[in-house]
Amino acid sequence: MVTDYRYEQLESEKVFKDPVHSYIHVTDRIIWDLIKTKEFQRLRRIKQLGTLYFAFPSAEHSRFTHSLGVYEIVRKMVENFSRYDKWTKDDRLLALCAALLHDVGHGPFSHSFEKIFGTDHETYTKKIILGDTEVNRVLKRVDESFPEAVASVIAHTHENKLIISMISSQIDADRMDYLQRDSYVTGVEYGKFDIDRLLRVMVPSKDEVLIKDSGMHAVEDYLMSRYQMYWQIYFHPVSRGGEVLLTLIFNRAKELYERGYVFKQPPKYLIPFFEKRETVHDYLILDETVMNFYLQEWVEEIDEILNELADRFVNRKLFNYVPFYDGFITYSELESLFEAAGIDPKYFLLTDKYSDMPYDYDRPGSSRQPIHILKESGSIREISAESVVIQAITGLDRSNAKLYYPKEKVMRIKDDTIKKKILNLLNELS
Repeated sequence: MVTDYRYEQLESEKVFKDPVHSYIHVTDRIIWDLIKTKEFQRLRRIKQLGTLYFAFPSAEHSRFTHSLGVYEIVRKMVENFSRYDKWTKDDRLLALCAALLHDVGHGPFSHSFEKIFGTDHETYTKKIILGDTEVNRVLKRVDESFPEAVASVIAHTHENKLIISMISSQIDADRMDYLQRDSYVTGVEYGKFDIDRLLRVMVPSKDEVLIKDSGMHAVEDYLMSRYQMYWQIYFHPVSRGGEVLLTLIFNRAKELYERGYVFKQPPKYLIPFFEKRETVHDYLILDETVMNFYLQEWVEEIDEILNELADRFVNRKLFNYVPFYDGFITYSELESLFEAAGIDPKYFLLTDKYSDMPYDYDRPGSSRQPIHILKESGSIREISAESVVIQAITGLDRSNAKLYYPKEKVMRIKDDTIKKKILNLLNELS
């Protein structure tokens, strides 16, 4: 008897021991086969938190473990939703596969890579799912159209808005996993919330996941955890300083390549990106093992700027930083003074700006879908209309900025007049 691959189960359940979810359970043949593909295994070599390990040394976990965690949360959602008429059991596999593969297109050093090379992990996720890959071949065993269905869920274009909201919304499996996981590995309390309670109060509807009225306080806890994690952990200035160095290093390497500079160690796997002609194959070759090899090699390069920046990254000699709110005039003054002192401001003076909005909804000026509460009466209400806590942070767009510079280079400036002017400007910013 031939078994339909869509419904094929493993002879025995596979489990991954996990510090966040205790165990991650796999019973479907297709999920097990997707995990074994080389494109998914590559995620073991991609850190979840980029350069955050500079600030929190234990933040070394991978996109692989996070992706498994998102799959496990969606698996639990599906299990709970199966009791409701609004859930269609035939959507189960689509939800599980989209959850597992939602980050398969991430590049090395997380979002830092995207800023440097102008790539987009969601675009590459789609290309990996639809291209000539092991992932694509596994998905096509369900049917020829299944890869497109999975890709469209991740791209938010699928007609099934419920599944999209399970994986990507303001209260989704992706965020629920990374907040808990990142909190655990960094050793902080900020990202912890009652995930079991949240899963129990989630209800499927036609277009989104609803929250039972009794679960409103669990959502408050979740949103405040998210807010605190961003400002205490994800935006940590030391981690951002690592991203600043990466940006400068690869910008310098690209500039040298374009000039015809002869590298001691030619960056052959980066050349397609320097020339903006990279393919999916080129993209998949890159992981943090490859990138760290180049960084280590560039410590010995002849070019003084590249070798200094690489040395700073490899050996954690990060730039100093000060708050930066003054704007163009102060930056322009510092830029001129750095040039006069013989310090190239293009590679040794950089501003980093960041912002976050913990919660907002689909009102004028916002593209975010709201979180809705299901009242006992059956009516549906946007959550900030019910919660004074969430109302207080709704639409709150907090931002910050830092100016990064190498203090020791400033202190070695021989012209005391220039050095004093630079230090006075930096002190005014502090």
